[in-house]
Amino acid sequence: MDGGETRFGAVVRADSVSQLSEAGWEALVAYGIHTVLDLRGEHEREDDPPAELPVEVLHVPFMEASEAEWEEIAEELEAATAAAPDVATSTRDAYLIFLERFRGNVAAALKAVANAPGGGVVVHCVGGKDRTGLLVAFLLHLAGVPNEEIAADYALSEERLRERHEAWFAAADSEEELERLRRIAQTPARSMLGVFEALERQYGSIEAYLRSTGVTDDELERLRARLRG
Repeated sequence: MDGGETRFGAVVRADSVSQLSEAGWEALVAYGIHTVLDLRGEHEREDDPPAELPVEVLHVPFMEASEAEWEEIAEELEAATAAAPDVATSTRDAYLIFLERFRGNVAAALKAVANAPGGGVVVHCVGGKDRTGLLVAFLLHLAGVPNEEIAADYALSEERLRERHEAWFAAADSEEELERLRRIAQTPARSMLGVFEALERQYGSIEAYLRSTGVTDDELERLRARLRG
């Protein structure tokens, strides 16, 4: 918003990096990546155990809860989806539920980026659009990127993940399942804009929300410096 530019290559948003080939890992290191931040939960890592990698890997689950807590969250999500008039609204509301329920996880992920050693940082979960999309949206905001540009970056996920989503759709075993997959595959820009508007309305600013999770002013400044130099 001040006319400056983000530092190219400082933070890379990705889906699961376990898909990389040996040549892909070599390219990642050559690109300047020193740290990988894995936002997946423990159960996801059990299905896809981390291998020995040429960079430091930080495991900071963005959403981790007990079975009982997940049952409560599932009820909240189901109610929000039923009440929403469209996909953009239901996605926004789901994200807001996660951001309130997992405030400590949000703080831990941001602190991990702030405290990472020099060099580029890859942030990833499984698909790279929801957990990773929210975290990177906060980073871009701290760097001074306008909300509309952040939302446009988030919306690219649907296009970039289309090949994977098409495989999901083809494997659906019912119309109901196909409809569910089509809904969660969408990344409307309006959803991310709605998240920012709701947090600004409730907390006064995005920075105030982040401080409420436990991120310090010094860490906010270090996050900004990582993306702006």
